[in-house]
Amino acid sequence: MAAVGSVDIELDLIQWLQAKAGPAVVVRDEVDNNLLNELPTIQVQRLPAGDDDGFRLDRALVDVDVYAATRGEALEWAGRVRGWLLLELRGSATSRAQYGRVRSSPPPAIRPYENTGLRRAGATYEIYSHSV
Repeated sequence: MAAVGSVDIELDLIQWLQAKAGPAVVVRDEVDNNLLNELPTIQVQRLPAGDDDGFRLDRALVDVDVYAATRGEALEWAGRVRGWLLLELRGSATSRAQYGRVRSSPPPAIRPYENTGLRRAGATYEIYSHSV
């Protein structure tokens, strides 16, 4: 059995969300100077928070931000991501992890961003998983 917290949840969610969003959307962990040319972009980042049960179950807090050309588009994509995570990730498995409870707290909302050429919407997700 793999160690607790051994799932690279950022990598796993990036690949899972990329398959859901399709090739017209960029899904990654870090944004760069080319962001304006790669909209919409979904950014996945595990926060330095959460915990585990000391045996197998990992509770990760993950920020998922969407960058888009307009406020409406950013909120629309953030809502899609929320639906995928809450309704489809819960109870599913990938080659790396089995996923359990998923919740958003807070749910998607506009988040400030310095570049006025785009808009950012995001949410924080609490995701329970264990390695397979």
